[in-house]
Amino acid sequence: MTDLLHQLLRESAARTPHATAVIDDAGVTTYAELDQRANQVAHLLRSRGVRPGDRVGLHLPRTADALVGVYGVLAAGAAYVPLPLGVPASRLRTIVIDAGIRIILAAHDDTTQVRADLGGPDSPLTDVVAPRAAAELSGEPPQIPVEPDDLAYVLYTSGSTGVPKGVMISHRNAMSFVDWAAREFCVTGEDRLANHAPLHFDLSVFDVFAAAWAGAAVVPVPPQAAAFPAVLADFVRTQQITVWYSVPSALNLLVSRSGLRAGDLPALRLVLFAGEVYPLPQLRSALETLPDACFYNLYGPTETNVCTYYRVPRPFPADSAALPIGIPLPGIDLCAETDDGRLAGVGETGELCVRGTTVMRGYLGDPARTAQALRPVVDGPGIPTYHTGDLVTRDSDGHWHFLGRRDSQIKTRGYRVELGEVERALALHPAVVECAVVAVPDEEFGHLIAAFVVLREEVATARLTAHCRTVLPSYMVPWRMRAVTALPRTTTDKIDYRLLKADAEESAHAGHR
Repeated sequence: MTDLLHQLLRESAARTPHATAVIDDAGVTTYAELDQRANQVAHLLRSRGVRPGDRVGLHLPRTADALVGVYGVLAAGAAYVPLPLGVPASRLRTIVIDAGIRIILAAHDDTTQVRADLGGPDSPLTDVVAPRAAAELSGEPPQIPVEPDDLAYVLYTSGSTGVPKGVMISHRNAMSFVDWAAREFCVTGEDRLANHAPLHFDLSVFDVFAAAWAGAAVVPVPPQAAAFPAVLADFVRTQQITVWYSVPSALNLLVSRSGLRAGDLPALRLVLFAGEVYPLPQLRSALETLPDACFYNLYGPTETNVCTYYRVPRPFPADSAALPIGIPLPGIDLCAETDDGRLAGVGETGELCVRGTTVMRGYLGDPARTAQALRPVVDGPGIPTYHTGDLVTRDSDGHWHFLGRRDSQIKTRGYRVELGEVERALALHPAVVECAVVAVPDEEFGHLIAAFVVLREEVATARLTAHCRTVLPSYMVPWRMRAVTALPRTTTDKIDYRLLKADAEESAHAGHR
């Protein structure tokens, strides 16, 4: 196993130079072409002053150019920092300043605007260049020493405070996951991996690097396909996608809103999902619609990439109340700490703690936050361990189960409530496509619970409330139930709970109880 991410591309280019590496709207890029273009970009970055350990911004859509940028930055000995498209320039400036980004790779038509938006007196940015500007440079790999523990990329995540924090991942961290995943899921040169996740979302690490590990093809999902389920289904069908990896909500929309019938995607052999809880009714529907695919539930915060996995059984047990997050990857140790400061036993609830080779180096430029997140566990060996903030329990078979976030537990009417439990109850109603539950502070009750639902058919919200009363205690039944055509999304395609909470708080303040 190679120790470096960009070495995966070089090895595939040497082994199968004419194999397809990327398929996008511009056509087919072979492994030899991708490797040559990445090396050219590496030489370009070096000529612009980039040195090992520097951070280089990527402001590129999901195309072959994005992969050229990724591998070019790594070949230059630097670390790439994806800058999400379509977000306020103020947020991107925060990232540029925090990461000390002096150069950004951007699409040819965007370089002037990116420089205007993200440069300025308080910004370290000095240069914005398109990958295609390197077309005349050498395609030979630059001879730059890179070590496995060197920084490979920085992913910015808001966390619970909304302040961006840069998660530092080394080559060793990422390769520990990529090598395991490519082997576990039997990725070969015959596969076509859909790239649905943007580069700033850690799901993209599998798409990009597991493909290079095997010499498989990456097929970026065009924005116009991602936005319309029927178009997306046609994309998966016509591109003969064999491996799909996304958040459950995206997969759910593909299955429920596209008109797919059972067996319509026979080439799709593997479906991976992560990032959110997959409601069981929707999962069962996906299993029926995609009978030829093997499903896996992957779990892990950005700080750990994937640290547990669970193969969804077929047939899925009818009496299952929840989907496990499964067992740890090789080389990963898990435990859970209880509220009273001890290690949780079987069946007990605690905060999941992760130790092993996939765990991040820390938060860029923030040693205090790093020390808080990476600290030894109670009765542990004294090794820094990532405290996830996720509440879990372990069953007698050794499978871990996700219960919810510590910060999603609220008090209402004197009772402690896990908002995820309310979501799971709502998802049981046959008319619910997806749902989200938030809490609003209230002087009288502590918190009020508000629910937002997307429905497949018109149903009075009173009926949904009545349904909740049959499966939840009265104090957990939402005070407000609102039907919406779609739930707002973050740039990683997860449900945007902050926007929903702001909406609910506005209604509460207006007196709509």
